[in-house]
Amino acid sequence: MVYFEGVMNFAVTVVTERAVAMKIGFIGAGWMSEMMSQAIIKMHEAGNTKPELYAVAARSLDRAKAFAERFGFEKAYGSYQELVGDPLVDLIYIAVPHSHHYETGKLCLESGKAVLCEKAFTANANEARQLVSLAKEKGIFLAEAIWTRYQPMRRILNETIESGVIGDVHLVYANLGKAISHKDRIRLPELAGGALLDIGVYPINFVEMVLGTPSEITATGTLNALGMDMNDCIHFRYADGKQAMIAASVTQCTDSNGMVYGTKGFIRVLNVNNPEGLEIYDKDGKLIKCISAPEKLTGYEYEIEECIRMMEDSKLESESMPLSETIQVMETMDEIRRQLGVSYPFETGDRSMK
Repeated sequence: MVYFEGVMNFAVTVVTERAVAMKIGFIGAGWMSEMMSQAIIKMHEAGNTKPELYAVAARSLDRAKAFAERFGFEKAYGSYQELVGDPLVDLIYIAVPHSHHYETGKLCLESGKAVLCEKAFTANANEARQLVSLAKEKGIFLAEAIWTRYQPMRRILNETIESGVIGDVHLVYANLGKAISHKDRIRLPELAGGALLDIGVYPINFVEMVLGTPSEITATGTLNALGMDMNDCIHFRYADGKQAMIAASVTQCTDSNGMVYGTKGFIRVLNVNNPEGLEIYDKDGKLIKCISAPEKLTGYEYEIEECIRMMEDSKLESESMPLSETIQVMETMDEIRRQLGVSYPFETGDRSMK
C-alpha cells in the first residue's frame, strides 16, 4: 500500500517573542532579488514581520528606485557603497553575478555589515576563504544563500535515510538541467559563467548532504566557444566505497531528480533544486511511501529566518550551511573546473584559485 504523508511547517506564520525588525539591504535588483523580496512580503502576510525590506542598491539609481517602489523598500541607492554606508542596515543580501560576489561581500564586511550571499558563494575557494577569514576577524555574520540547505526537506530526507527503510546507502545520483545557455551570466567568462556555479552547485550540495565530502573527483564536460562549461558529468568516489554521479546542464532541461540507492530500496527526491517530496521504494522497486514537502511560502523564507535567528543569538554563521562546508563545496568545484579546463579572466593575484 502506498500512502502520502504531508508535513506542515508553521515556523513562518508565528511572530516570535523578540519582534524587533531586522532591516535588510539588497545589493542587486535582478530576478533573485525579486524572489527574495516576494518571500519576505509573504512572510509579512503570514504574520512574521521581523525581516524588513529596507533598502536596495543597483548599478543605477533609476533601477533601484523602480525596484524599491515595486516591492515596498524604504530606500533606494544608486551605488553599493551608499547602501553599505547606511547605519540602519542590519543584514545585506547579495544577489549579483558570481564574478562579483567576492568584491561585493568584501565591501559589506569591511563596512561592518552582516552578509547573506547567493550561491555559488564566490567564483573560487580562495575567494571564499578570504571572505570567511575577514568575517571571523571582524566578528560579523556571514552565510551562503543556497536554499536547499535550509529547507525542511533536507531534514526529512536525512531522517528517512537514518530510519533504515532503504538500508545502507552506497550510491547517489543527482541531475539538474535548464535551457539557459543564452544568458550572459552563463555564457560569459567575465561573469564566472558556465553550468557548474549556476546549476551544478545544487546537485553537488545534494550529494554532499547525503554522503559528505568525496575523496576522489572525476569530471568531464563540454564547453562553449568562450570556454564556459555547458554540460557536466561528475563522478564522486568515497574512501568507504560509496559513489555518486552528478549531471548538470544549461543547454537542456532534465528531470532534476535525485536518487539515493540503498541495500533495501531507494528514494527518489523530486527536484533537487527545490524538493517537492520523496518517493520511497522497496528492494523490488515497489513504491511503498510518499512524503510531501512541507507547506511553504516560497522556500526562501527558511534562510532568512535562520539568519535572523543566528544573528539574534550572536552566532557568526549558519547552522544549516556552515562556512567550512561552503569553502569545501567551492574547493570541490575548483577541482571540477580544473579538470574541465574552465577558468575566469579575473582569477589572478588575490582572486586566484590557489
